Amino acid sequence: MIETVIEFLVALFLLIGAAFAFVGSLGLARLPDFYMRLHGPTKATTLGVGGMILGSVLYFSTRGDGLSLHELLVSLFLFITAPVSAHMLAKAALHLRVRIVERTRGNPDV
Repeated sequence: MIETVIEFLVALFLLIGAAFAFVGSLGLARLPDFYMRLHGPTKATTLGVGGMILGSVLYFSTRGDGLSLHELLVSLFLFITAPVSAHMLAKAALHLRVRIVERTRGNPDV
């Protein structure tokens, strides 16, 4: 009984993570300019990988000898590096004066 609940939760986390990763990938492919596209991999995909990592932590913690911390280290690295890399990409785009579409909010040319 308890194994069925754990397998259901693992599947749920994996599906939620996959849905967020798909939405992030779709945003990366479909949004019109660089500044809008930057949100896809930094926001939704980070949540997607986080959901998949939670499913992995739950699965390997119940199958192994104890709490699995490898995935927590991966998620810590992901949540630290994703915002920093997005910030650096945005600064480089501002420096290179990458064109924007009219729908982009704010004024990146400042």
